[in-house]
Amino acid sequence: MARYTVAAPNGPIACMKLTVVIPVYNEVHTLLSLVDRVQAVALDKEIVLVDDCSSDGTRELLQRTTFPGNVRVLYHDRNQGKGAALRSGFAAAAGDVVIIQDADLEYDPQEYPKLLKPIEDGRADVVFGSRFAGGDSHRVLYFWHSLGNKFLTLCSNAFTNLNLTDMETCYKVFRREVLQRITVEENRFGFEPEITAKISKLRVRIYEVGISYDGRTYEEGKKIGWRDGVRALWCIVKYNWLR
Repeated sequence: MARYTVAAPNGPIACMKLTVVIPVYNEVHTLLSLVDRVQAVALDKEIVLVDDCSSDGTRELLQRTTFPGNVRVLYHDRNQGKGAALRSGFAAAAGDVVIIQDADLEYDPQEYPKLLKPIEDGRADVVFGSRFAGGDSHRVLYFWHSLGNKFLTLCSNAFTNLNLTDMETCYKVFRREVLQRITVEENRFGFEPEITAKISKLRVRIYEVGISYDGRTYEEGKKIGWRDGVRALWCIVKYNWLR
């Protein structure tokens, strides 16, 4: 468990623990490198890997790998989606602070300290790592994909009255008590607008931190597509307006 000094809001300094939740689906080529990168971060930590019934050899790789004692592996018996994997990971998390980490190499775990600092300082309850804020490096890729992300963020902001720049980001950090007030319903990528809508209704303190982004192409394994964008639009309406 990661232990670092955090100024609790309106309270004494507390010793807190970190859980890294990693949803995994068909990432046989990147998974062990990603776990090594997470382990290399200068924090003690609990890592929860949730295999969403991978079919490319990832599950077999997990089963034959001996991980250190701070790594737990959970298995789904059928493929359900990223949201479902996160739901399982959140339920297993024992830390006071929980961060989401994708199993590819698009996001850099060395940025954890920067993401944790608003919580560490006692200023935030939730932190989003924004690919569109700040001056960190970004791989240049798809114009329409970037435009779609910004459009979905704009639509989400219009309903939540937040001023986020990157609602769809992987890097979301929560005090665990915030997650315990939320029931995740979406099984796939609709998780992102759902969790954003539900957080906004809790009136918790939300911060954004600029992050780097080493995006990959569809040939390299990127999974999200236009159908997920349509579902995200529906989820924005569903969890902000129809609830």
